Amino acid sequence: MSGPNFPGLVPLHIPGKEPLPPGVSEEERDGYEQMKKTEKFMTMASETCAFKTVLAGGGGLAIGAFFSLMSSSFAYEDPLLRERTQAGMKTHQKASAMFKEMGRGMWTTGKGFGKVGALYAGIECIIESYRAKNDIYNSVSAGFLAGGILARRSGPRAVIGGGLAFAAFSAVIDLAFIRREPAEED
Repeated sequence: MSGPNFPGLVPLHIPGKEPLPPGVSEEERDGYEQMKKTEKFMTMASETCAFKTVLAGGGGLAIGAFFSLMSSSFAYEDPLLRERTQAGMKTHQKASAMFKEMGRGMWTTGKGFGKVGALYAGIECIIESYRAKNDIYNSVSAGFLAGGILARRSGPRAVIGGGLAFAAFSAVIDLAFIRREPAEED
């Protein structure tokens, strides 16, 4: 009952016999179907909270390491300090010591940024999954919880202060950079 006589109806096709896109022949149907299954699986996997958390943690690690690399380039500007700490060393020993110190700094800063990114992204994803909405309240709530968790070793006042500061930062970032479609009213 679909076709030109009934233009308002959705065409019904037998599974595996749907029309192919232009440029795909009938001999390529199996490969095309496999590609569509893989695409669907990859889309589902990339929408999971675990994937988002790992991605944010890895991105934070990379950004933190980059910031540390940039800031460590200014750490060797004092020639008097350099002469005292590197006295009696050969050039390759000095370079080796400098690169080791830079690597330690990059790892430390990267770990910190990665921890913050993974914690925030994981909490926000869980809140978004639970609420089934994508709005500013998710990011503010996640910011409050992440800030509180990061400040937990400094006492209750620091937990509240860290939570409020991270929530405010999350709200500012969300309002300034993220554009959302208005929610549909039922």
